[in-house]
Amino acid sequence: MTIKNRGIMFALVGVAALSACSAPGDRRPDAEIRAAPGVDARRDAVDGLTVGHRLVDAGEYELALKAYYRAAADRGLDADTLSALGSVNLRLGRLGQAERLLRRAVETDQDFAPAWNNLGVVLMESGQLGEAERVFRTAFAIDNGESPHIRENLRIILAKLENPGYVAENNDTFALVRRGSGEYQLHTLP
Repeated sequence: MTIKNRGIMFALVGVAALSACSAPGDRRPDAEIRAAPGVDARRDAVDGLTVGHRLVDAGEYELALKAYYRAAADRGLDADTLSALGSVNLRLGRLGQAERLLRRAVETDQDFAPAWNNLGVVLMESGQLGEAERVFRTAFAIDNGESPHIRENLRIILAKLENPGYVAENNDTFALVRRGSGEYQLHTLP
């Protein structure tokens, strides 16, 4: 782990630790913890990845980023959290950060097709067409061609490489994908 990565991890752990702190006397051990109306306090909290995915679906990318950081603090920087962080950074236009995070995701789990696909989208957005094609082919092979989004992304990149002036019928829509339900859509400008 690099010094920069350790710093990020320590910062995440510090934020989580501080959020759990309360001033002395704020709670008595026998005091009843009251939840907001309609919230069942007996149930476990929803995973940060799930919350982040829902926030992305709602277009709340900055809040999703915070939820993904919470997931990283809870479960560590696994392929799912790295991929989610990379994908939301792409949505926020932070291509360099997105690329670094997605490269780490595919290094962490080389069989994680959504991370390979999303890395391909980042590479496409940054004009690295040759490497994007190789990455989309890897995602397609890992996925066995089952994801329509990965198939479509590969089709678009192959068409662009064959004809650099190619404009897809749907305005070059590249799809970001994630593990589980739901999908990300990324629309590029013609």
